[in-house]
Amino acid sequence: MKTERFGFIGVGNMGGALARAACRSADAANVLAADRMQEKAEALAAECGCRTADAETVAAQADFIFLGAKPQAMSALLAEIHPVLAARQDRFVLVSMAAGLSIARICELAGEEYPVIRIMPNTPAAVGEGMILYTANERVTEEELASFVKGMSGAGRFDRIDEKLIDAASAISGCGPAFVYLFLEALADGGVECGLPYDKALQYAAQTVAGSARMVLEGERHPEALKNAVCSPGGTTIAGVHALESGAFRALAMDAVCAAYRKTLELGKK
Repeated sequence: MKTERFGFIGVGNMGGALARAACRSADAANVLAADRMQEKAEALAAECGCRTADAETVAAQADFIFLGAKPQAMSALLAEIHPVLAARQDRFVLVSMAAGLSIARICELAGEEYPVIRIMPNTPAAVGEGMILYTANERVTEEELASFVKGMSGAGRFDRIDEKLIDAASAISGCGPAFVYLFLEALADGGVECGLPYDKALQYAAQTVAGSARMVLEGERHPEALKNAVCSPGGTTIAGVHALESGAFRALAMDAVCAAYRKTLELGKK
């Protein structure tokens, strides 16, 4: 059975998180890491045991080529590796994580209708708790998709989604960690105001969010039911919920997701 080789061009925050996941779930010796800042690739190799390379080597050797470029830099990256891709006689799959860029646009920039998997991951993939949305064009086989998910399983939870929905979904999962971190910081600050040391307040807040999320993922109860179970009549929790609702907490969270979605659509047009 063929051993798949995963190559990453760009190992910044997101590319690095995915490369670490590949090293956890596949043989790190079959993971290639490239970055314009060579020290990033070298640090990743020292940490995970993968191999460093340049972009052209990744493009020439990897079975799954992760394009870790920002949307505005994708054209330059694909132009750089185009001659290498065009010269290959074996099969490979491009994996794009650029917000707002459709599979059709990736192929247009690459100059050919290559097999492309489009993913929208998030940074918790760095600790194996990511939410990775993925879709693919018809040139990617089901066997390749299965190999991709298996080889990247160390990143967390995967869900296949229609491409027309991936931008909306990524406004939750891709941008959501930043929103959650703001909430965590606010919970901890509230604890400090009530007299707790900051390190303890942050620990309590983080574990509370992690545990609450697991109850939703692993249970069958709606968040509203879980919330109601914590709110005793005339109790402390309902007083806090009232304060959040007075500040339009849910409306602001919805506005954040919608603003991120609109920005994603703008990036896709550039």
